[in-house]
Amino acid sequence: MPARARGIRLGDVLEREIEREAEWRGKSWSATTAELLTEAIRMRRAPGVIFADGQMGRRALVSGTGLEVWEIVATWKEGGCSFQALREDHEWLSEAQLRAALSYYELYPEEIDARLERERRWAPETVRKELPFSRLSESGR
Repeated sequence: MPARARGIRLGDVLEREIEREAEWRGKSWSATTAELLTEAIRMRRAPGVIFADGQMGRRALVSGTGLEVWEIVATWKEGGCSFQALREDHEWLSEAQLRAALSYYELYPEEIDARLERERRWAPETVRKELPFSRLSESGR
């Protein structure tokens, strides 16, 4: 859907915070505001999921764990989409944390499926081809 211009009234403090965030990230005020609103809506729809910076940009994590949502979903899928198997594989996480990840996936499957596909493509053969310098040389160095 194309973006539409909308008017929004903000207090001075909030406007300064958005300007500071935009400057820090090197993005426009509009792009930063849209990103902040998108994340806020997603966190309200999937309580227990937060967003943090990563090497590939902003990412959805399960609050209090450091685990990305896609990691939980990958384990869940590998276990035949069994919640019980997921609980056994992540016994240190609460049921609420696991359900938060699965709820986020239910709401935003395209995002998580795209990440799962990117991870699937990084097979050892792909790494050797794309990153030849990561292999040991003939001499073992």
